[in-house]
Amino acid sequence: MCIVVHMMDELRERLRRTRRVATPWSADGTRGITGARLDELLAHWDGGYDWDVHERRIRALPWVTVGTGLRVIHQRSAAPGAPVVVLLHGWPDSVLRYERVLPLLTDVHVVVPALPGFPFAAPLAESGMSAGRIAEIVASGLAELGYSRYTLSGGDVGGTVAEVLAGRHPDRVAALHLTNVAPQRAQTADPATLAPDAVAYLSRAAQWFRSEGGYIVEQTTRPNTLAMALGDSPAGLAAWLGEKLDSWSGARAFTLDELLTWITAYWVTGTIGTSFTTYTEPVTLPDRIETPTVLSIFSDDTKPEPRSYAEAFLNVREYVEHPVGGHFAAWQQPEAYARDLHRAVELGSWCCDREGSTGSVR
Repeated sequence: MCIVVHMMDELRERLRRTRRVATPWSADGTRGITGARLDELLAHWDGGYDWDVHERRIRALPWVTVGTGLRVIHQRSAAPGAPVVVLLHGWPDSVLRYERVLPLLTDVHVVVPALPGFPFAAPLAESGMSAGRIAEIVASGLAELGYSRYTLSGGDVGGTVAEVLAGRHPDRVAALHLTNVAPQRAQTADPATLAPDAVAYLSRAAQWFRSEGGYIVEQTTRPNTLAMALGDSPAGLAAWLGEKLDSWSGARAFTLDELLTWITAYWVTGTIGTSFTTYTEPVTLPDRIETPTVLSIFSDDTKPEPRSYAEAFLNVREYVEHPVGGHFAAWQQPEAYARDLHRAVELGSWCCDREGSTGSVR
């Protein structure tokens, strides 16, 4: 605790010595975070923000460590034989993505892994931590907890991990609940095999990558350089993460305290550099996954896919469109997210019964 207090004192000292960098576009939100928004964040970070309050809440979550160091939130249902769901977060967030949905999932056992390299995970000092390797680490951790069958839920990096895990271990994954198709598929999809609206989606996705995907190129090709710039500068970290958290939400979905808590999680754990690992390491996705899937599409997400595109790679049993919500749907629309997740759990149980399996998880 003393170490964290010292870190927060140092953080405030750094904030007071921030050297603001003027640009001709400081008021243009299409060029990144605006000067006014960054001023607002930094002033609150140095002034009214109290990390201790949020840290106590995070520490109070039911954390356990399994395997060779995988840290997970393990929320057990009162019913020993309840289904199991695994919530997989993405970038630039952490397990905090699911704080608001946890109280809505008391009827199932819930496991929320802190993915290796991300906030609250064990320190990562090795390379090669691809989404594929993370999938195996998660699978091993779940086995140690005694779970042999479960529903995977997530998006972004977590969605990619879920697709890999389902492809490699179809006997363990009863169902998938995803908020997007693995974005790597857009780079390799063959338009000749897709429906017309799926081909049109590829064009939209390509335009998004051209206009919004610069961060991907930098995190993929020059992670060391970027890690130094962001890991040593709280203002730089707030600008880099705050811009994505704001813009990918479709609207300001966070209070200043909430936004700064997600950012501070990266600062106090020193994980901004290691969070780039799934960008730098290649992943091989299965051509198609037959696991029954519920796909939740939120209108303000970065690249919402049409059903025909998803069906080229996934066994989409239900395609649910939501008029509001963005990239962090479990945070922004927890009730809608939980409803769709429960649909996936029911779908997995029904399919197991049809195949003659009890669907037992322990």
